[in-house]
Amino acid sequence: MHIISRKRLKEFWERHPDARPALQSWLEDAKRAQWHAPTDIKQIYANASIIGNNRVVFNIKGNRYRLVVAVRYATAQYGGTIYIRFIGTHSEYNKIDAETI
Repeated sequence: MHIISRKRLKEFWERHPDARPALQSWLEDAKRAQWHAPTDIKQIYANASIIGNNRVVFNIKGNRYRLVVAVRYATAQYGGTIYIRFIGTHSEYNKIDAETI
């Protein structure tokens, strides 16, 4: 999968160093992935929340942080794209609308 805005993740883990290992692991998994449907994500990340507008919410570092991405799923002709929409603390997440961010 192609990932748009990796810089956002790096900036976040520079402010929250404890999130770095988990985010780097997620990033490596996502780069290698070929997600064709939400079920492909759930096979790897059972605790991920599939919500409207092709958004997926990942719990990072034991749910201390939340990562919201928009997914354009892979097809036979297209490898797919993940757009980083939000990364923040659980309390910051509670202040956003994950379906529209």
